[in-house]
Amino acid sequence: MNQTSMIPALEEKRIVPVVKLDRTEDAEPLAEALIRGGLPVAEVTFRTDAAEESIRIMRRQFPEMLVGAGTVINTEQAKRALDAGAAFLVSPGTNDKVLQFAIDQNIPVFPGVCTPSEIITALEYGLEIVKFFPAKQYGGLDTMKALAGPFPTIRFMPTGGVNLSNMKEFLAFKKIIAIGGSWMVKDTLINEGDFDGIAKLTKEAVGLAAQ
Repeated sequence: MNQTSMIPALEEKRIVPVVKLDRTEDAEPLAEALIRGGLPVAEVTFRTDAAEESIRIMRRQFPEMLVGAGTVINTEQAKRALDAGAAFLVSPGTNDKVLQFAIDQNIPVFPGVCTPSEIITALEYGLEIVKFFPAKQYGGLDTMKALAGPFPTIRFMPTGGVNLSNMKEFLAFKKIIAIGGSWMVKDTLINEGDFDGIAKLTKEAVGLAAQ
């Protein structure tokens, strides 16, 4: 299915930084900081007006970087993300129209789930990697372990409440292909222009994930 092309990168990096950019001028230095930290991956959320152009800038300036769009909740956003060069789509929920659009366009898509019914929907579309969101609020690791029983082919990307202190615990569960997190790309760091700090936190996370 269309997720296949993403599997090697997710298995190798194990972390997907979830980025919210309020200013397009931060896109290039942020991408450069993530690369310096050893994590050339970014999920740029469509929660701000700067998202679309930020994806375009990052893809143009750093073609080696895996840049996707997050918080994609409708096909209009999905089309804009694709036009900007997004390499993958992530949604906080399961939207049939978004999933069908991504499949038709052959772009990897990762729907958000937190219930068995949503996992069944993902499977009906041939998708076996899902975003478990919000992970902390919906029972975290215990819930994913319970869901893995009736759905043995499903692999999870938990996001929401995942951080440096608990990432190792999540990654130890074999059904988790990668984690999504924003602690290394916090709004305050970006808005203050602390890209050296972002690179340092990213490098720390990458080192911990490799242990």
